[in-house]
Amino acid sequence: MEIPYTEVDKIAKLIPSGPGQTIAAALKSVPELKKRVEADAISKKLIEYSQTLEGLARHASTHAAGVVIAPKPLTEFVPLFKAPKGDEIVTQYDMKCIEDIGLLKMDFLGLRTLTVIDDSLKLIKKNHGIDLDLDAIPLDDEKVYELFCNGHTVGIFQFESSGMRDYLTKLVPENLDDLIAMNALYRPGPLDAGTIDDYINRKHGKDEVTYIHPKLESILKETYGVIVYQEQVIKIAMHLAGYTAGQGDILRKAMGKKVRDIMEQQKKTFIAGCEKNEIETKIAEKVFEQIETFARYGFNKSHAAGYSYLAYQTAYLKAHYPREFFAASLTSEMGNTDRVIVLMEECRHLGIPVLPPDINSSRAEFTVEKDKIRFGLGAVKNVGLGAIEKILETRDHDGKFKSLFDFVSRIDLKSLNKRMVESLIRAGAMDSLPGHRGQLYEAVESALSFGQARQAGGKNGIQASLFGDDSDMVGVVEPELPSARKWDKSTILKHEKEILGFYVSGHPLEAYRTLLSTVATCTTETIDEFPDGAGAAIGGIFMRVKTNIDKKGKQMAFATLEDFAGSVEVVIFSDLFEKRREAIRSESMVVVSGKISKKEEEKPKIVADRIESLDALAEGGGLILKLLLDGPNFNGGRLDGIENILAEFPGSAEVVLILNTGKERVIIQTNKLKASVKPGLTQRLIKLLGSNKVRWEVKASRNLNGTDI
Repeated sequence: MEIPYTEVDKIAKLIPSGPGQTIAAALKSVPELKKRVEADAISKKLIEYSQTLEGLARHASTHAAGVVIAPKPLTEFVPLFKAPKGDEIVTQYDMKCIEDIGLLKMDFLGLRTLTVIDDSLKLIKKNHGIDLDLDAIPLDDEKVYELFCNGHTVGIFQFESSGMRDYLTKLVPENLDDLIAMNALYRPGPLDAGTIDDYINRKHGKDEVTYIHPKLESILKETYGVIVYQEQVIKIAMHLAGYTAGQGDILRKAMGKKVRDIMEQQKKTFIAGCEKNEIETKIAEKVFEQIETFARYGFNKSHAAGYSYLAYQTAYLKAHYPREFFAASLTSEMGNTDRVIVLMEECRHLGIPVLPPDINSSRAEFTVEKDKIRFGLGAVKNVGLGAIEKILETRDHDGKFKSLFDFVSRIDLKSLNKRMVESLIRAGAMDSLPGHRGQLYEAVESALSFGQARQAGGKNGIQASLFGDDSDMVGVVEPELPSARKWDKSTILKHEKEILGFYVSGHPLEAYRTLLSTVATCTTETIDEFPDGAGAAIGGIFMRVKTNIDKKGKQMAFATLEDFAGSVEVVIFSDLFEKRREAIRSESMVVVSGKISKKEEEKPKIVADRIESLDALAEGGGLILKLLLDGPNFNGGRLDGIENILAEFPGSAEVVLILNTGKERVIIQTNKLKASVKPGLTQRLIKLLGSNKVRWEVKASRNLNGTDI
């Protein structure tokens, strides 16, 4: 229909989300939508087409883990078809119809975590000589629970989202039961109903634990009176209404499938059973009402227990063998750039250096090298598995490579080409050889020619040395490396990003880490926790900028912004694009503020209303630097030290001195002292005063997400 994306997006956002929502209902309940449709013929036609399509299956989906089991060939029971992609044979009936005709449907989940655990154990055996039996580890390990209580669960199966980490710090889990409950409760239903908060408040004694009927205490005591598991529903039905275990399971199934007719019938049966057991009708109705509310998000304990036990095992590995655990995790996620970035950032938090790939040290996968993690060669783009196998085979058999020329002489050139060698250099995989990356890159063509000459000489039996030493071919002298320009830091990082998908030897934003922690209200990791339409400020680098022409014929842009944890799309409309055009380009380091836009099945976006250069912000305008001085420090000449350091980092940020005399705090503001948030200042001041004595704050009038602090 040639309607711009932005226009359709505006109309789509006028339709409320939620179960059972229809376009017809939206036209009645949203005056703005109705007004738009009545005033604009194109919008009216769009809505008419949408209503025709509404409710239709948009594609034939395949359950990722569902397997149908029958006593005879499936063609005798159900129509089949071949999936559009791949060779899978799929039933044409959905899961409910499959069960209705009496076939068994099982879900077989393949968990990446099991491979991570297995690889971790192999690395632990190799590096420490320990055959660790995870089934025999103690379930009350202090280090493990400290990790959960502090929310340090990045990389931990089922417990690593920022929202989950926040709830773990509130819960302060003490045992496996707490983890099982959290695993069951951290889902959309319980979060919306506030059940997770009820559980936490009751656990810590903030809310009273109550039971509608005394018989419920023995069933719900472990979850502080809150229904958390489907198994509890079965027990309630058995103890209060006289159900058998099988009848209780029918109730559980009806809840899970949310079949209204069956639930109505179950309610009558439940209340009648309670009355037989001399439980008042009002109480029986209240209990069933609780069960119905729970039906929206019911989870079975056996599933939550299995997953939580697996999470505990991964947490044990992270707590006691973090290097092996993260090497295995990084290998598992090697093809997923976003996940590798998250895991590498967590390694940085833990003080575990991640080294670039190296042709003399790396294997195909990530490995542990002393107290560091070494990148695997398998992560380098344009270098295939066959080439990696040849590199490892040659190195293991004949020893490490001594130079670029030695490398291309010893590796069969059928397995190598110019692009592969260049990619290895750009990734930093040849840093252990003589020469810097600029020299090595310039020498690739001459090196390959040298390698060909050497290998040809060896094959033909000519030019061989008198003593048959293949490494010293007569007449083929190893040339000098060219005197090329040494790559600067930004060039090195740019090449690493292109070849590996991420930065290894540093990060362009590193110098602005303090500034970003001050002015940004979210990161690409935490943005999911913000609601649709919320104001936010996020800092990063524009990696890709694509310009479009909007309906008014003006330029707008869609940009990808990357920070330390991942990436987010930024929508920049024409008015802002015109004002900030110079900052909206690839590799610009900025802070973007605006509104978060969320749509089903899509990653959140930011619709920008303001873009500021990090360099401009680093000058300090709109920021305050607060320095806490204890009496002895102040009298010990520390003020002179502060003045000298600030003089090296001129800027416009206000500096406030807070003097702690022991009896009172004296706040000293002076126009004489100013600062910038440029690299090095914060670290220098921390060294002088201590880590808890230096703090950056944003002025209320300059808050980047548009609200006062």
